[in-house]
Amino acid sequence: MKIVVSDPKTRKAIQIEKDLPSLIGLKIGDTFDGSLIGADGFKLQITGGSDKDGFPMRPDLQGTTRKKLLLTTGPGFKSWRKGMKKRKMIHGNTIDPTIAQVNCKVVSGEGDIISILSKFATPKQKE
Repeated sequence: MKIVVSDPKTRKAIQIEKDLPSLIGLKIGDTFDGSLIGADGFKLQITGGSDKDGFPMRPDLQGTTRKKLLLTTGPGFKSWRKGMKKRKMIHGNTIDPTIAQVNCKVVSGEGDIISILSKFATPKQKE
């Protein structure tokens, strides 16, 4: 699974590839210890993600299911006209084995998490 870690202070992000079964069952908004990905001393908060077919996770859909919902705003839908609604397929807010990417941000911790995680980064990010 890909894990994209963003640092709000430096406004930078890094993508790492790790298989983390300990994240399964966590929801959007939950925090976890950074030592799971090699960043000791940091706390990370899950902000979203997408499943193996590219459907985005949405915080207001409970569980691990996929549903077609009528959306007006928010994650998974961008309207280009006022009042526009569209039925879109989205994934629930809980991480399960079908999730391909998890987005998270740094909540607490001292130092530069980007330089710490650069040794675990995918080759595209190292360049």
